[in-house]
Amino acid sequence: MAKPVPEGAGVFRLPSAKQSFVLDTLLTPVGAVPVVGGELVWRDLFGHYRVRWNIGRDRFTVEPGLYALGAPDNNSHVMVTANYKMSFDFLRRALSGSDVWILVLDTKGVNVWCAAGEGTFGTEELVDRIQASRLQEVVSHRRLIVPQLGATGVAAFEVKKYSGFSVCYGPVMVRDLPSFLENKCRATPEMRIKRFPFKERLVLIPVDSMQALKQGLPVIFALLLLAGFTGGLPFLEGMRSYGFPPAFAILTGIAAGTIVTPLLLPWIPGRAFSFKGGFCGLVLFILLYISFSSSTLNYSVLAQFSWLLMTLTVSSWFGMAFTGASTYTSLNGVRKEMLRAMPVQFAGMLTGIAFWTASLWMD
Repeated sequence: MAKPVPEGAGVFRLPSAKQSFVLDTLLTPVGAVPVVGGELVWRDLFGHYRVRWNIGRDRFTVEPGLYALGAPDNNSHVMVTANYKMSFDFLRRALSGSDVWILVLDTKGVNVWCAAGEGTFGTEELVDRIQASRLQEVVSHRRLIVPQLGATGVAAFEVKKYSGFSVCYGPVMVRDLPSFLENKCRATPEMRIKRFPFKERLVLIPVDSMQALKQGLPVIFALLLLAGFTGGLPFLEGMRSYGFPPAFAILTGIAAGTIVTPLLLPWIPGRAFSFKGGFCGLVLFILLYISFSSSTLNYSVLAQFSWLLMTLTVSSWFGMAFTGASTYTSLNGVRKEMLRAMPVQFAGMLTGIAFWTASLWMD
């Protein structure tokens, strides 16, 4: 932060008690703090399902500020989290039956890990939220428990300097919080390790696939229109004959980059995610090409090569995008890879489209 909180920051405000998950209010020295429970109801679970499919993800938030879980008092722990509702829900479910305060930061609806990297789950926002909640009047101690995955955004010494509150970094996984608290806020070595098992990679596929389709469908639509108008055949026949193959190539790339790459991530050769995605795209293209080889005999070599280029660049792009959800990469490593891979991906896609366009006049 390197500077005091700006003048005007930290204006007092408590979250609304009219939010659907709020059960009651708890009277404190600063006013009525919303009370939440640890049990998730169908509305919460349905919201989780929707955002897993990238539906309403930007609106799946809670109001930032101070909440009470159970019936905390002035000596209860203060847990810090993001205002992405799934992060908030997982925290309160993990601590169901406990009496703690939950301080929610305004991360613009982004989870703790990603928000820490973006800077919204950060030192200045934490200090600002402490002042805005008048937390020093609610609790008698000066301790905060911050998620370990948010440590990259929070400088503990600056939080202490500007707010008076010390920061204790909790375990990586929220499910370990009860044991962490029982052990007097001491984490075991196992609690400090972030693994990335098959199940965690699997649940990320729907949202990644939906985001990929949002990018890929306009390109597919443009290729279909171009094929219909310039293929030398009636419009619908031109779309079917010349538009479907490149459209299928792009969908193959999306499937390789957003489904095959995450599922097989530990076993795919190479370190760069762009390479891993491209490798999966190549393998999947070959398998599908062999399966449908009889239907490709009427197309030129140039057209078939253009499909391969499209598949490789699309799968490489979306494979590289998976770095944002992975524990296998560092921020500097991601930046270096993107600087190297993006020009190649861009050139490959343009070349693939150019070759396919040229093939329309050759077939």
